[in-house]
Amino acid sequence: MRLTPRWRKAFLVTHVAASVGWLGADAVLLVLGIAGLGGTFGTGVDPAVVYPAAELVCVALVVPLSLTAWLTGLVCALGTRWGLLRHWWVLTKFAMTTLMAVLVLFALTPGVRAAAAAAQSLSNQERGQFVVPPSVACTLLVLNVALSVYKPWGRTRRAAG
Repeated sequence: MRLTPRWRKAFLVTHVAASVGWLGADAVLLVLGIAGLGGTFGTGVDPAVVYPAAELVCVALVVPLSLTAWLTGLVCALGTRWGLLRHWWVLTKFAMTTLMAVLVLFALTPGVRAAAAAAQSLSNQERGQFVVPPSVACTLLVLNVALSVYKPWGRTRRAAG
């Protein structure tokens, strides 16, 4: 099934907007994670403020944006000439987005909720753990952008054969 040009553009705009929003929300989580380290960087931000804010960003932005990016990416892949299994770059982007969306739902969200509930009692090591996931996510999302622009690796065997 091919999308009409009007629907293709609508899904593509939604996909790009959700993906950019997801990157921005992850950047906010990274800033909050760094702020949560407190005295380490001299920020002096109260953990009772940082971790509930991170929970809000995660639940209100990261979760819906990641799911929207995943779903619209799937529709764009299946409804356009690129296909989901025809090009390595599309398959790689979809696999990374799927993995990240699953991690958002089943690792990040519960972790951020627990941190918000126990903000004052988090150790420095536990606070440090909230810097790594958004750092990795931002890196992978920028990699997805690069894959979309450069479209490396050619066609899959399935498409070539």
